[in-house]
Amino acid sequence: MIATERLLLRPWREADKPVFHALANTPAMMAHFGGPVPRAKHDAIIDKMMAQQECHGHCMWVVELRETGEMAGVCGVRIGGHPDTPVPEELEIGWRIGERFWGQGIAREAAEASIAWSWANTARPRIAAWTVIGNTRSWGLMERLGMHRRADLDFRHPDYAPGDPFGAMIVYTIDRPA
Repeated sequence: MIATERLLLRPWREADKPVFHALANTPAMMAHFGGPVPRAKHDAIIDKMMAQQECHGHCMWVVELRETGEMAGVCGVRIGGHPDTPVPEELEIGWRIGERFWGQGIAREAAEASIAWSWANTARPRIAAWTVIGNTRSWGLMERLGMHRRADLDFRHPDYAPGDPFGAMIVYTIDRPA
């Protein structure tokens, strides 16, 4: 669907579920999400991505290495957000790149392609991203992508108990170019 020099970003397939779970469900990968989870939780996330693709024509897609076809992770844009927060229905960009692929620029390459796709294929005025304050790699990439911190949009993630540090989200956005 989206091809870059090294990557292919494509919609999900049922067969991707166990591959993604094995890639993403490590202590290092899940460090900012509260730790490893049962496969059913990842399957439910993928089901939501498939529904987003069907409904909106985009989601956080599978990121494959073009050379080998190997799944490197996930990146893309979806209609995200949470009711009763400052980000109820944002065009959200996100990524999770497998730890064996860290430090290779894959997340940035996939995110830049996703942002370019978004400006060309949606009418949204901005793209948002959020993470926990301790996820310096993630918000560092947000800054390298040209996103700006929006403390006025920070929120508590409704899937985490009050006081759980994984629920405190910081938000970055990038506005549509003029």
